[in-house]
Amino acid sequence: MFNSFIISFKLRNTYRVNSIIYSIKQLPLIKKILQNSLYKNKGLKILGNVISILIEIGNIFLGKFIYILAMIVGLLGIAKTSKPDTFVHIFTFLTMIGALLNTYMFNPSKDKYYAMVLMKMDAKKYTLSNYYYIMLKLLIGFLPFTLMFGITSGLSPLICFIMPIFVITLKTLFNTYLLLDYKKTGKARNENLPTKILWSLVGIFLIAGYGMPILGIAINQTIFLIIFLITTIIGIFGFKYIINFNEYKRMYKALLTQSNVYIMQTQRNSQILQDTSLKQIELDNKDTSNKNGFSYFHDIFVKRHKKILTKSAKKTATITLFIFIAFIAIIQLYPEIKTKTNDFTLKYLPYFVFIMYIINRGTVVTQAMFMNCDHSMLTYRFYKTPKVILSLFKERLKTLIKINLFPAIVIAIGLPLILYLTGGTDNPINYAILFTSIIAMSIFFSVHYLVLYYLLQPYNINIEMKSSTYTVAQTITYFVCYAMLQIKMPTYIFGISTIIFSFIYCIISLILVYKYASKTFKLRI
Repeated sequence: MFNSFIISFKLRNTYRVNSIIYSIKQLPLIKKILQNSLYKNKGLKILGNVISILIEIGNIFLGKFIYILAMIVGLLGIAKTSKPDTFVHIFTFLTMIGALLNTYMFNPSKDKYYAMVLMKMDAKKYTLSNYYYIMLKLLIGFLPFTLMFGITSGLSPLICFIMPIFVITLKTLFNTYLLLDYKKTGKARNENLPTKILWSLVGIFLIAGYGMPILGIAINQTIFLIIFLITTIIGIFGFKYIINFNEYKRMYKALLTQSNVYIMQTQRNSQILQDTSLKQIELDNKDTSNKNGFSYFHDIFVKRHKKILTKSAKKTATITLFIFIAFIAIIQLYPEIKTKTNDFTLKYLPYFVFIMYIINRGTVVTQAMFMNCDHSMLTYRFYKTPKVILSLFKERLKTLIKINLFPAIVIAIGLPLILYLTGGTDNPINYAILFTSIIAMSIFFSVHYLVLYYLLQPYNINIEMKSSTYTVAQTITYFVCYAMLQIKMPTYIFGISTIIFSFIYCIISLILVYKYASKTFKLRI
């Protein structure tokens, strides 16, 4: 079994190193220097291996650190329950969600396909050895931070120590259930395609995990210990079942040969995206416009792609509105939480950078523009002339800003209203800053994603992602927005800073598009 793990680890690492080298080669300037033969270069492979090791260490520790800090510790202050109980409560429900969505065993990944299908490795040895490794990584990764953050929050060392074991136990229980389900039905569940029931459970656990402490209800350390003991006892039998299960080969044969992600992954995904997109196009002969030129061209495009472009944003706005209404009702029913809510509104505006990032439709809209328009039009020379690019860019920017303003306006009105209902502020200008800063964030993300699309156009004609620079830019955007969850700053200061930054960024970005888009907006090879 150990030899199976070593082979699978080397295989996975080789794939990762080659992916890293490919990504490095796609970066500007570097791609002109490095040749394809450098895949054989020892120095470059050593660099790839070093990066691969750092990624593995990051997967073990960094992700767990950010997860506990942002998802649990950063939110302890908004609950009515004590910090130790709130910590345990949120951790319990998030662990349940993690067990449902991330099983490892039922994730049809490429390394499994290469190992078990192409290399004919023993499916049971491969699965169990890698499963042990994943569980060990969870234990080693979580333990330092449950101890550090847990003890700091007032938890007993014993509870902090058993928390990582609880994570492993729940994953084992759910994997056991999925194996039993496969034994009964003959269907291997793909964890990348969660069912509606599973999503419903995730939603319930998420609401229970964060909502109950706000209402003053939480699982305390004693209840958590009882839950842990029960799940561990059942988990022992589950773990035994996983070890003795003898149908891994047949199960993975079913799982790895379905329409999952393998040899033809990119082409299949592209086809699925195109098919899905085509179903959402509304072809109506009555669609018309009083505009001219490319303004007319874009206006017709928007009208025929309402489902992709605007309906989702309107749904998000509606859901956001109901959330605000529900929260206002809770404030009226439980006046004691007004003080904390007021304090949150005046000091945690940076949180809404991440929220605006999540609800922004920039990526979806630009992808729709490429799939249903640009991937064909960019084959024509006239479409790449500066005049055409800039005229169409302006129309698209107006549209994207309007789309993102649907939910943004709800939030921009809702926040000042909640501030007013929870006691208001000594500085009335905070109401205007809350409103304006949310609108500025929305416009910033609209400009940001459209500019990235025009300056780093990442797709080839088959809608395959071919730009490492675009991926890096998106990743940096995510981490910067995620880091905002850790910032606590007065609304007055952060709001004004956000407005000024957004204005300057938008001006610079638009200048860059004006200068370089005619050279960069093209099909990737």
